[in-house]
Amino acid sequence: MKGQALLFISLLSLGSVVGQVSYTIPEEMAKGSLVGNIAQDLGLETKRLISGKARIYTRDSDEYIELNRERGVLLVKERIDREALCRQTSPCALHFQIILENPMEFYSVTVQITDINDNAPTFEEGQIEFKISESAITGAKFVLERAVDLDVGTNDLQRYELKPSDNFALKVHNNADGNKNVEMVLQKPLDREKQEQISLVLTAVDGGEPQMSGTMLIVITVLDVNDNAPVFTQTTYKATVTENSPKGTVVAAVTATDADQGSNSKITYSITNTLDDVRKVFKINKENGEVTLIANTDFEESRNFQINLRASDEGGLTDSCKLIVDLQDVNDNKPEINIMSKSNVISEDAKLNTVVTMINIEDLDSGENGNVKCFISESVPFTLKASSNNFYSLVTDSELDRETASEYNITVTCSDEGVPSLSSSVTLTLKISDVNDNAPVFERSSYEAYIVENNTPGLSIFTVRARDADWNQNARVSYILEDSSVNGVPVSSYVSVSADSGVIHAVRSFDYEQIKDFQFRVKAQDGGSPPLSSNVTVKILIQDQNDNPPQVLYPVQTGGSLVAEMVPRSADVGYLVTKVVAVDVDSGQNAWLSYKLQKATDRALFEVGLQNGEIRTIRQVTDKDAVKQRLTVIVEDNGQPSRSATVIVNVAVTDSFPEVLSEFTDFTQDKEYNDNLTFYLVLALAVVSFLFITCLVVIISVKIYRWRQSRILYHSNLPVIPYYPPRYSDTLGTGTLQHVYNYEVCRTTDSRKSDCKFGRAGSQNVLEDNLGDLLNFLLLLCRPINVF
Repeated sequence: MKGQALLFISLLSLGSVVGQVSYTIPEEMAKGSLVGNIAQDLGLETKRLISGKARIYTRDSDEYIELNRERGVLLVKERIDREALCRQTSPCALHFQIILENPMEFYSVTVQITDINDNAPTFEEGQIEFKISESAITGAKFVLERAVDLDVGTNDLQRYELKPSDNFALKVHNNADGNKNVEMVLQKPLDREKQEQISLVLTAVDGGEPQMSGTMLIVITVLDVNDNAPVFTQTTYKATVTENSPKGTVVAAVTATDADQGSNSKITYSITNTLDDVRKVFKINKENGEVTLIANTDFEESRNFQINLRASDEGGLTDSCKLIVDLQDVNDNKPEINIMSKSNVISEDAKLNTVVTMINIEDLDSGENGNVKCFISESVPFTLKASSNNFYSLVTDSELDRETASEYNITVTCSDEGVPSLSSSVTLTLKISDVNDNAPVFERSSYEAYIVENNTPGLSIFTVRARDADWNQNARVSYILEDSSVNGVPVSSYVSVSADSGVIHAVRSFDYEQIKDFQFRVKAQDGGSPPLSSNVTVKILIQDQNDNPPQVLYPVQTGGSLVAEMVPRSADVGYLVTKVVAVDVDSGQNAWLSYKLQKATDRALFEVGLQNGEIRTIRQVTDKDAVKQRLTVIVEDNGQPSRSATVIVNVAVTDSFPEVLSEFTDFTQDKEYNDNLTFYLVLALAVVSFLFITCLVVIISVKIYRWRQSRILYHSNLPVIPYYPPRYSDTLGTGTLQHVYNYEVCRTTDSRKSDCKFGRAGSQNVLEDNLGDLLNFLLLLCRPINVF
């Protein structure tokens, strides 16, 4: 039999749809019977039931109804016995919810179970005995045991029949509570002498189709002379007791009186309830009529009890009354928290009001004891919203950030309004999944690293590191060398970057004399989709090594001719003979040069300036001094280890040019040799003149260029950056050429009278100083008297 469906749909404030559907089916339907087409009645497609993982949620331990997702129907899962499920409660119904996910939805379903006539009226005892005095007057009443029919409505007990009906008639009283009291009324006096024992059959008949009935045998023993029956002082007694009262608590006391005397007036009290739990909960004192508790009472199971009492005398006469016991509720049940559906993981970019968990709250108490309010712990980006009666939804109420908190333990606490209040709580663990919302961040805003020149290719220079606050793949950082160029050469030919570790390696061996520093950019990129990145500037500084020895510019060491400096014998102490000029292409202390006299023909005659390389006399020249003096000067830099160069200086101590020739000529000179020498002297003079003019042109051009540049920079308001020539510059004044000297030499036939030398300290810029040294060098080369 297909159930009849009623559908009610309402909207929640959260957007989840809550619907209510009702079906009506008879009890005892076979397993697998159709209850109703839930998909059709809710307006859902079966594929929605499948994709949403539709399931039945019920608080009862027994499930009588099952959901077939593929067909979209509700089926009977287990045989339903209405009497076992609801007893006398009517109407009898099953309540459950259907839960769907993605998005979360739930629907309330009510299945009402209708009764069928499957139970016959029954008596607790198959036989009952009465002892009735023969003097009982007509109209005397005898209370009979009621029959019980577990069915309800028209299938319930409808009427009683008593046979035979010679002496007794049956009288049924309808009570206000719907129950019926059955009495047997004497309508014809008894005569023990005629009939000492009478057997009657009481039949209870219900109204079902077909009708069902139950019988009980009544055995009456006729006694002599007890003509007064007990009478209760009230027909209905009322009492109130608090649930969970201790055993032995006196609930009430009933009283009956009997007008007879002697043993016929002795009254015995008893409870006549049948087929219920009254006699398991209460007992009555047979002597005094006190009703006491013998078991625990629970307001949530039964809110009141109706106790049927009987007072009997020894003559068999009886009277009946009822005691109604109302239970008072106490706050003895904590709120019960049921998780209907929940998510264990939520993305950190989840929108506001995203439903995380759906909760159902139930408190078995009543009144204020059953009113429940729920709340969650503070300082979490979630809130608890009441969606309907006893239903709550946990939703997001602010933005989430996994980097701030990757997991939340949310405690939901529910408290009732009883005194004292009872509460219960449950902790929900929610993990926040990561999205790529953080770019890698370098440990520094820029980096500087140093490497010594002449390094081995592949050498590790430095390591850059970047951190990404994201997680897993989104935090995996790769390092990339950005494309750029250094002096027109791609930076990738200078350095490389390890993609995984950020280690910077040198691709080539560096030479400080060619490049002193360069910079490039490194990009850190994470593994997210799309990836995020940041970059940083790295500056590599090349450190100098002492890998170049000093180079002597003057005096020039020639192999085919001898160069000599002339010192007149009249020279005083401190006479400047010549100056050794040397340079070192290294920098810093590696280019600081010192001059020392290593060997000399006469060490007592000459000395060399330690810093400037000037060779001077240290005493007065005498006639005894040899004409030919040979000096060996060593030039050392200040590097570690030190490098050096040596130069030989020939000095002629004489006032006569022929004397010089005789001393320094080791072979016979003929006319042809003198002619060739004259030719070379003229050629050398021409070359030197050309170089001198060229130098003057270069100096003038540089001056004009620098003047124009200064004018341009002045008009453009840009900072002026001075130019320092590479290799030969020393901004601290501690380099090779601390001072610039210009030498002018004048010679005539009589060199003693025409020899004039003077030095001039210059303060020009580095370019002019170096050009001055070059000119001095050229002038020294052109001295005709020193070449043989």
